[in-house]
Amino acid sequence: KYCYRPDIYHDMSVKEAFKVSAVWVYIELAKRIGKEKYREYLASCNYGNADITVDDIDFWNFGSLAISPVNEIEILKGVYEETLPFKKQNFSIIKSIMLEEQTDHYQLRAKTGRTSHDGKDIGWWVGWVERKDDVYFFATRLLKNSNTVNPDFGSCRKTITRSILKEMGIID
Repeated sequence: KYCYRPDIYHDMSVKEAFKVSAVWVYIELAKRIGKEKYREYLASCNYGNADITVDDIDFWNFGSLAISPVNEIEILKGVYEETLPFKKQNFSIIKSIMLEEQTDHYQLRAKTGRTSHDGKDIGWWVGWVERKDDVYFFATRLLKNSNTVNPDFGSCRKTITRSILKEMGIID
C-alpha cells in the first residue's frame, strides 16, 4: 500500500508525523476520531467532496475523497484567518506545525502530500507565505503516470513552487 520507510515507524508527535508524512499516525488518529466525526468536520469546512465512503480507514489515500487546488486555497485561507469551525488553540498549533521557513522578510507555512489513483501519481505542496505587506497562498499539484520513473517527482513540487515564488519576489 505505501512506500516502506522504516525510519518513520516509532512513537512520534503529531508535529513530527506532519513533517515526515507518517501516514500510519494519521490512520491511528482517524481510528480514534471515527469516520462519522471526520465526515462532520469535512462537511463543516466545505472540504472537497467530503466523500469518505470507502471501506478503508485511510480514506485520504484510498477512496473517492477529492479536493481541487482552488478549494485547497479556500481551506488554507480558513486556517490563516481562523474562520474554520475549530478552537483558536488548534489554529495556533497547526500554524506552528506548518512553519517550514522563516526569514526576516517572510514566513512560509506549507504541507506536502502524495498519493496514487487510477494509474496516476499525484503530488502536491500547499501553503502560504506571510510578508509584512501581504499574504500569498499557493496550491501546486503535479500528476504523472505511475509507470513513469521519475526520481525527482517527490521534490519537484517544492522546487517548482519555490522557483515561481522567487520569480514573483515573494520569497528570497
